Amino acid sequence: MTEIEHPKSSVVRFLPLAVFAAMALLFALLLTDDDRNPKQIKSALIGKTVPDISLPPLADNNPPLTSDDLKIGKPVILNFFASWCVPCRAEHESLMELAANEGVTVYGIAHKDKPEASRKFLAELGNPYAKIGVDRDGFKASIDFGISGVPETFIIDGNGKILYRHWGPIVDGHLENIILPKLREAK
Repeated sequence: MTEIEHPKSSVVRFLPLAVFAAMALLFALLLTDDDRNPKQIKSALIGKTVPDISLPPLADNNPPLTSDDLKIGKPVILNFFASWCVPCRAEHESLMELAANEGVTVYGIAHKDKPEASRKFLAELGNPYAKIGVDRDGFKASIDFGISGVPETFIIDGNGKILYRHWGPIVDGHLENIILPKLREAK
């Protein structure tokens, strides 16, 4: 005698597989959504005007770096760096490229670094920065910009509005695929 399978039992048998497939799809969507990507740290400053800053210069004979420097009528890059930061060293070539070949004004903030160490770092690798401010203890501009570590880079429009925050080094195609397109959008 053949036993007839009840329709509910086949549903129950495939229910765990269906739940697993639905969860896998949900996680895949969440990880590809830029608004929910855990690898991309969002900034509360996007769309807002740069905070007021006035930082002492790296070179004694230069004026301080102020928020007015970031409002020059065209998009600029603001990069937080340190001589002790290995990823900063890795991205330095990209910053040199931006300043030299793309005609972008790049400003730097030496974050929690000794000025003499920052000067040595730039003497060794080159200086892409139009102006450099020193935030030696990380309490002035770093807190205002919400820096979680270095390097961090901001794209700022000509009126001083923060358009984009790049967390981590600008390497592995980030310059061509992220930074330059964002700069074109800013213009």
